[in-house]
Amino acid sequence: MTSWAPQQVGLQEILQTLHDSTDMNPAVQRNITQKLNQFTRAPEYIAYLAYILSSMPQEEERIRTIAGYLLKNNSRLIFNPHRIQDIVAFLGVLEPRNWPECLQQLVNALDSPDLDRQEAAFNALEKACEDYPRKMDMRSHAVACLSYFVPINCQSLFVHIDSFIACLFKRASDDDPGVRRHVCQALVLLLAARPEKLMPEMSNVAEYMLYSTKDKNENVALEACEFWLTFAEDADLAPYLHPLLDKVAPVLLDCMVYGEDDLLWLEGDAEDAAVPDKETDIKPRHYGGKSHGLEREEVGVDGSDAPKARIGAYGQETIDSDEEDDYDLDDDDFADEMSTEWNLRKCAAAALDVLAVRFSGDLLNVLLSPLKDKLWSGDWLQRESGILALGCIEAIEPHLPTLIPYLINTLNDPKPLVRSITCWTLGRYASWCVQPISEEHKNLYFIPTMEGLLRMVLDNNKRVQEAGCSAFATLEEDAGQELAPYLEPVLRNLVFAFDKYQHKNMLILLDAVGTLADAVGRALQNPAYVEILMPPLTNRWAKLKDDDEDLIPLLECLASVTIAMGPAFLPYAGPVFERCNNIIHKSLLQYQAYQQNPDLDEPDRSFLVVALDLLSGLTQGLGMGLETLISASQPNLLSLLTICLKHPHAPVRQSAYALVGDMAMGCFTLLRPHMPGIMPELIQQLDPEPKFEFVSASNNAAWSVGEVALRYGRVGGPLNLRLIPILLHPKAPRSLHENAAVSIGRIGLMHPGLVAPHLPEFAQAWCQALYEIRDNEEKDSAFRGLCTLVQTNPAGIAKSLLWFCNSIVRWTHPSPELNSMFQTLLSGFKAHDEAGWALQVASFPPAIAERLKARYGV
Repeated sequence: MTSWAPQQVGLQEILQTLHDSTDMNPAVQRNITQKLNQFTRAPEYIAYLAYILSSMPQEEERIRTIAGYLLKNNSRLIFNPHRIQDIVAFLGVLEPRNWPECLQQLVNALDSPDLDRQEAAFNALEKACEDYPRKMDMRSHAVACLSYFVPINCQSLFVHIDSFIACLFKRASDDDPGVRRHVCQALVLLLAARPEKLMPEMSNVAEYMLYSTKDKNENVALEACEFWLTFAEDADLAPYLHPLLDKVAPVLLDCMVYGEDDLLWLEGDAEDAAVPDKETDIKPRHYGGKSHGLEREEVGVDGSDAPKARIGAYGQETIDSDEEDDYDLDDDDFADEMSTEWNLRKCAAAALDVLAVRFSGDLLNVLLSPLKDKLWSGDWLQRESGILALGCIEAIEPHLPTLIPYLINTLNDPKPLVRSITCWTLGRYASWCVQPISEEHKNLYFIPTMEGLLRMVLDNNKRVQEAGCSAFATLEEDAGQELAPYLEPVLRNLVFAFDKYQHKNMLILLDAVGTLADAVGRALQNPAYVEILMPPLTNRWAKLKDDDEDLIPLLECLASVTIAMGPAFLPYAGPVFERCNNIIHKSLLQYQAYQQNPDLDEPDRSFLVVALDLLSGLTQGLGMGLETLISASQPNLLSLLTICLKHPHAPVRQSAYALVGDMAMGCFTLLRPHMPGIMPELIQQLDPEPKFEFVSASNNAAWSVGEVALRYGRVGGPLNLRLIPILLHPKAPRSLHENAAVSIGRIGLMHPGLVAPHLPEFAQAWCQALYEIRDNEEKDSAFRGLCTLVQTNPAGIAKSLLWFCNSIVRWTHPSPELNSMFQTLLSGFKAHDEAGWALQVASFPPAIAERLKARYGV
């Protein structure tokens, strides 16, 4: 093999740069950074660094150390298919164990879609093994290489799967933790892809993975822990996992204790409320716009509680949702935990969370004793992990009367990490605390939890503030109107936080204020509450420029506040409306310039979206109170709105459709003159099978046309041609079915002659779409429309009578007008053919027949 040699000019330039890098002068450092970035463009830069490290012992140790550090950080650059011999040569000089990044790059390249890179990587590994097999101990990499073929169902591997598994078992007790780690990883992949191959040996595999989960090397332990998470997530494997619970669960519980590295990173004991945040601490936020949906009753068909999606300790959902359109799974319940990398603690907590869903009370029976030991331990790390585990196990609910007071008391713990995890766990059980069971329950659990979390909102540790504020927002959602009597102290605490919070937590605080407004609604329009809340919001409003990204969460918060305050917000409406109109105008001009010159940076559409949503909030809160502002707007808001309806970005259209619907409800007389330009754009968006990114926009359009239909005479034919196919399309998202059904019902209410002839086509699908929806005015008007259609075309419901009756009895509180329509129709069916009606009802499920008889005497 020809030995590589450096060119002296290039070598001296790099050496001089490394020597200069020890100069702390900022100007010098900037120059060094620029030079190093330039070096990375040179194909042989890595070779020079390796040469300095391996072949220049005469250089100072610190210079060779810097070269080694740069070599490690730039390992991605090693891969040049034309320099394979150089790579192999440097591996020989440096020793493979001293340059693991190189091996990792070669192994990763084996998985590359680029066949040339794959071949070059195999070539390099082959030559390295040939030249110095003793140095190249390839056990770990051999296992890793083969593992990559498992998830893709590689038949070449699966032909030899039994031999592969046998080899894994031989390497299971290898002295090298890297080998053991890859053995664990391979077993995880096999469990996911070919579980039937592991089940005959599961007792041995389980013992090995339990042993490995407790390995002192955290990389090995993490890979082994992934095995239990993968096992728990596969419902078909539950019968095999259940017998292992008593061994697995306590091990996972022990893995949830913070490690030393975690504690170093977290710096958890600081009273850092006055320390400004680094910009790197603040995660990017993506504002998706307002989406209209209907709430479903949380009961199953048989009357039992439907399973609720549970958010795990690290934000993951633990029950699959059937919501095709519920794409936003972001959860900030415990966002600070998400800011660190995936580790053993998180993996164990996630696995325990899934086990809790899968095995509920059985898991609790296993963990009750070890949990008690941890919760009452004198070691704060053990207590903290126990409190985390409490939040993962929903079956603990019967013990909450004892545990909630314990948790509230733990909010006084001197350790901030204990206080923060306690906030998260209290947030998990907020719905239990706020139940309006009795005055005693309220005094023992709801009020102390509320007061305790409000104290944490004002804690002197930023991590606790974040956890407290997030948990309190959860409490707000669950409590709703139950919070109204306590609004003054709640608002005063939150307002105090405006002066205390740094940048990151300020964003969470604004979310909490918006959530509070959504929860208590018009209770917030009390003048005393307006006086407390508006000054800090207007102060922040005044400080922020139109292009400041922090304006987005403030506008989002104000959208909720304006709806809740209603007419009480009118004194503040003028500046808010004008600024939103200006932001929309400016954003549209910026996008127009970008379309004309694509070389420009694409403007951020979030400002446009959130301004539209705040105008929706103003419209809902003030209705015709906006007439003067809209009429005087320059450019006119409704002209800008018509342009937004044609915007190429779906989130902009989505919010524009929502504003049309809200204006239809609140101030349709202002909207009416512009409807000839607006209506075609709404109809255009109605698509039975929208693209993934268009679903929310289609939802809003489908809802909006229903609001318009109640007030505008010129609808019907084109809408029916769009809405009915959506309702009948099997792949349309469920929420789109629901909004389409509501709008069809509303068009039917206003124009029955246009819709009634189509009733036989869609009656069953219509009833299936809406029978689970929670009672509200939208559903009421839609059902009045359906009843009007049935009165117009009684034969149209004949084949769907069971579904129609089922949807009727699922109502809890129909309006008097709707209830009367139900009674008239059902009595008419019975009177028309009493014997035929009796036969029909006899074929219904008993629950439906009994409710029809009890409520309507039929």
